[in-house]
Amino acid sequence: MAERKKLILVVVDGLTPAVFEDAVETGSAPALSFLAANGTYRRGVSTFPSLTPVCLSSIATGAHPDVHHIPHLVWYHRGERRLVEYGSSFAAIRAAGTRRAILDAVFNMNEEHLGEEAVTVYEGVEDAGLTAAAVNVTCYRGRTRHLPLIPGLARPAYGPKRFFFYNLFESDVTGAPVSVFGRSTGSLDAYAGFIGRWLVTRDGFDFLVYYLPDYDFASHALGPQETQEALARSDAAIGALVEAAGGPDEFLDRYAVVVCADHGQTPVDRAVSLEASFAGVEGIVVTASNRAGMVYRLPECREDAAGLARRLEGSAAAEVVLYKEGDEAVARRDGEELRFTLAGGGWRTSGDVALLDQPDALERAWAALANPNAGEVLVSPPAGVELTDLAGRSHLGGGSHGSLEAGDSEVPILTVGLEAEPRRIVDLAPLALSHFGIEPPAYVRRLPDAA
Repeated sequence: MAERKKLILVVVDGLTPAVFEDAVETGSAPALSFLAANGTYRRGVSTFPSLTPVCLSSIATGAHPDVHHIPHLVWYHRGERRLVEYGSSFAAIRAAGTRRAILDAVFNMNEEHLGEEAVTVYEGVEDAGLTAAAVNVTCYRGRTRHLPLIPGLARPAYGPKRFFFYNLFESDVTGAPVSVFGRSTGSLDAYAGFIGRWLVTRDGFDFLVYYLPDYDFASHALGPQETQEALARSDAAIGALVEAAGGPDEFLDRYAVVVCADHGQTPVDRAVSLEASFAGVEGIVVTASNRAGMVYRLPECREDAAGLARRLEGSAAAEVVLYKEGDEAVARRDGEELRFTLAGGGWRTSGDVALLDQPDALERAWAALANPNAGEVLVSPPAGVELTDLAGRSHLGGGSHGSLEAGDSEVPILTVGLEAEPRRIVDLAPLALSHFGIEPPAYVRRLPDAA
């Protein structure tokens, strides 16, 4: 039996299929074009809400939010009776409390919020005796204790053996530059490129998650069609891996590769407050940012989820509104209603299934509602609309993501040196485990398509 190649999973945050396809066709991204010429490409589907903490948790665990329990960028922690804010904007972080938000985003998401039954790909790979590595990815839970490099901060993080997280945690001394200054010019991707080169030169992993976040930053600011410079910088970080291996042939001899995005992005031309639709309603908490929102019912709330959902009829903030009623999920859109539930290995529906015509919408909506940390009501806004965050901020004039819509939810997926054909981001962790002959977790499944 031939020895399995080592595997690199490259995640370019926010890269849309259209931009990827154009870059490959025109050759404007040489590293991506090289990989595409030697691989198999398809459009895949993200999770819901299609927001980075949710998506990266889905990539790392091979599960939707019903298993990994990360519901949004901002959510209400029922047990602690407080907001959790992972970083909707700097102003939102300040509004939530800067110290608490940093602890939530860096530590608590992995140690406390990520579901105990979820298995990260790092845990699976290293439990099999292999070495996993992660660069900058925010869902990193592993078995190895790492101390921070910042003086005065003593709290450890538990990640893979090779763990590099924005200069805060570095498992090895590499001489990498400071990453957090110059974000608009690609400083985080440049840092990843330095670390990636160091790792490949030393043959330092069996499996690497190589996360490049700067493209998403540029797309938020400029819009998803004005990101050529940002993609060139991300492409250079991918090219650094090829160069460090000794060139294209040597790289392909050593590594199998997956290149994907965690979500898409769409233009924003309107900013809307989801809270405004619930003015005067007592006993609720509304959490929103980017292109997704949630409404939480507190014990004293007198309205049920259906009543709260009906308040959004005709609202500029909502195109699809989701909630649970008994054993059924309910989707409301344009005054019509679709009910659906799992039954006998398929979906049982009542109403027009075209109300949820977005990619994998039944599966993604069902899993989002089943997340114990989600609100009772979930909101997916119309095209062009972003929901203002805790501080009233938005990406008006730029790009955003989070909704069920195809533009937010479709991602490029390129595989090189692999026979598998993943079509969802939740397929990637099980693909990696299976590549190394490791049995994926029992929760890995393919839910049925709508009939």
